[in-house]
Amino acid sequence: MSVPVLTIDGPSGSGKGTVARLLAQRLGWHLLDSGALYRITALAAQRRGIDLHDAVAIAGLAAHLDVSFVGEDETCVRLDGEDVSLQIRSEQAGEAASVVAAHPLVRAALLDFQRRFAQAPGLVADGRDMGTVVFPQAKVKIYLDASAEVRGERRYKQLNEKGLDANLTQIVDDIRRRDERDMQRAVAPLKAAD
Repeated sequence: MSVPVLTIDGPSGSGKGTVARLLAQRLGWHLLDSGALYRITALAAQRRGIDLHDAVAIAGLAAHLDVSFVGEDETCVRLDGEDVSLQIRSEQAGEAASVVAAHPLVRAALLDFQRRFAQAPGLVADGRDMGTVVFPQAKVKIYLDASAEVRGERRYKQLNEKGLDANLTQIVDDIRRRDERDMQRAVAPLKAAD
């Protein structure tokens, strides 16, 4: 018997993480925030002094990450035993994750890790390529989107609520750059599933 998987893909700041978390809670299913994995990988690389453009070194690191998602809603993220939940949610972490995620070797290193999240009773998977690459067999695939301005305002508000400094114009510019990079990458580009 295969485990049911529901995917929610879309660009940064579209609200897919919020929707995925609420849906997973409502269904009593597991949650995969794939963006967190790329943010964690980038943070781990930076902590070890690895250049974010060194795909081979980062892929090797990604293949052996000591990462766990804990708590009732699996949103507390631990890297090497340390809670990095807040660190990986900064705009800088998102930008670094987008650079790391563009490397085919890194994506390949994290693919099986992501697929292992599909456990009974089911999985809600949130990301950029959940329905197209990671879980192409999913029966329900959602693509959630909004304009860069709306996503920027949403992200600005989130960061301010967490007590983090934010510049709305910079956030919108960063979102546009990330969208372009995510949609143009050679492997697993951001796009709606068939």
